[in-house]
Amino acid sequence: MSGREGGKKKPLKQPKKGPKDLDEDDVAFKQKQKEEQKKLDEMKGKASQKGPLTGGGIKKSGKK
Repeated sequence: MSGREGGKKKPLKQPKKGPKDLDEDDVAFKQKQKEEQKKLDEMKGKASQKGPLTGGGIKKSGKK
């Protein structure tokens, strides 16, 4: 019983995966995702320029 056996065992390293072969459907799907992400970024930019939509929040009455 040596002191080095305790604890978790390290998993064996997996070999790195090579470049995947992309077919036409994968290429089209990735292009569509990029376009949608671009649109979302543009909309975020426009929304941040206008400021907050609600200016009120919780309204308090004047009573004490």
